[in-house]
Amino acid sequence: MNWLEALLLGVVEGLTEFLPVSSTGHLELTNALLGHYDDTSKTMSVVIQLGAVLAVLGYYRTTLASLIKGMLARDPVKMRLFWALVIGFVPSAALGFVTHDWIKRRLFGPTPIAWALIVGGVVMIAVELFRKRRVDKGEAGLDKVTWRRALAVGLAQCFALWPGASRSMTTIVGGQLSGLDTPTAAEFSFLLSIPILGAATLYDLKKDGASLFVAKDGGLVLGVGLVTAFIVSMLAVSGFLKYLKRYGLLPFGIYRIVVGVVVLVLVSRGMMANH
Repeated sequence: MNWLEALLLGVVEGLTEFLPVSSTGHLELTNALLGHYDDTSKTMSVVIQLGAVLAVLGYYRTTLASLIKGMLARDPVKMRLFWALVIGFVPSAALGFVTHDWIKRRLFGPTPIAWALIVGGVVMIAVELFRKRRVDKGEAGLDKVTWRRALAVGLAQCFALWPGASRSMTTIVGGQLSGLDTPTAAEFSFLLSIPILGAATLYDLKKDGASLFVAKDGGLVLGVGLVTAFIVSMLAVSGFLKYLKRYGLLPFGIYRIVVGVVVLVLVSRGMMANH
């Protein structure tokens, strides 16, 4: 992989990490189009997410500083949010640790990713249409994230271990179904991305990270991807929140289904290798 390809992957990661369309799925499909099918490319798809994590840390720095200050002061509202993040983190982290190798062998390929995109798109459209018929759009504010709602989001996030399902999609929909309004579900999803993506990145770096630096200019390639992902993610987070308040998730559900069908057609015609 050269630095131009890493730049492209960084843009893809930055645009898709916080949109409910699956960054891992899009990164793997991009790798397939570029002809990269090895384990190093799969590791790159995970590690590059660190750029998005840093973007969330930067974007929510005031919220996070307030959270830390409140925890030190034992503020009940801040403590409840902290434990909500812990509860939301544990299910997928535990399941991901156990299934990591199996997922990399079986689900990191165009066909399973395409089906995950399609299934997720159908779910999103169904949930959006159901919510549009309801007068109650859910409760607003991170202070409304109870431990039960956090657990619902955490369990929903487990489905995001299937590349193409989308961590953002599963957590936002999980938050919606638990009784949160869409912007609040999205904000909690973004904050939850810090521990879950951070843990996934560190685990992959420890397990397979050496392969990223063995290749020629490996450090440069990784650096270009991370910096690009950080910059694009910073722009995407703000834009997505504004978009959600006006249009909801329905357009993303349609997009997912279209992309999934296109990938299945390309695979069936031999235009994309199903590695």
